[in-house]
Amino acid sequence: MWMEPILVLLFGYLLGSIPFGLVLTRLSGGGDLRETGSGNIGATNVLRSGNKPLAALTLLLDMAKGYAAVYIALQISGGLGVLAGLGAFLGHLYPVWLRFKG
Repeated sequence: MWMEPILVLLFGYLLGSIPFGLVLTRLSGGGDLRETGSGNIGATNVLRSGNKPLAALTLLLDMAKGYAAVYIALQISGGLGVLAGLGAFLGHLYPVWLRFKG
């Protein structure tokens, strides 16, 4: 009874916790984004690093991970899209991969 909502929330959280700003900046040779500007890993700080196309891609991917979590949850479990969206939001704010510091 509670297993499906918990799994959907966890799935959304894990998808939302992908730090696209940090990953894309490292892949492009920009180093650790947390040492630039505000120290945040989001699209605004990627923009502060001077790479506008990378900032736009970060923003799009951050939006897409929330959309994907909700869409996949709705396809699999019907009415649990809100839980997946909540999980993605919490994962974006507190990513497990970065010791809960987003």
